[in-house]
Amino acid sequence: MLGAVLHVAMPFGGPAWYTFWRAPNVIVRMAGDGHPYPVFMCAVIATLLLVCTLYAVSGAGIIGRLPLLRAGLTAIAAVFLVRGLSFIPLVALRPDALADICNCTKVDTFIVVSSAVCLAIGAGYAAGAARLWRQ
Repeated sequence: MLGAVLHVAMPFGGPAWYTFWRAPNVIVRMAGDGHPYPVFMCAVIATLLLVCTLYAVSGAGIIGRLPLLRAGLTAIAAVFLVRGLSFIPLVALRPDALADICNCTKVDTFIVVSSAVCLAIGAGYAAGAARLWRQ
């Protein structure tokens, strides 16, 4: 949920926030020029993260059961685990491969922390999915 909130807040922070959160340089420039595309992309990402949050809350039994809950939690876990496991080796071995996605050109504190957070989130979703698959 925090990721969704950050993506909603980012356009209000302007180009400096896009830069801090490692948006590609083209997005930072577009935000500085007042182009609507960065705001649209933040809205799309925030919506996807909100859907992930709803699936987590549903899996925890706090709200009603969402459609395809087990498959959804499994897919979300896979995405976060792949993100958490792949970015550090990719940035270390092929820094150009991620430059257009996260403006990551080297392994630094941001990439390590964001990868660790994604791993933890992915592990949580995987644990929830595993619990539901056993039921």
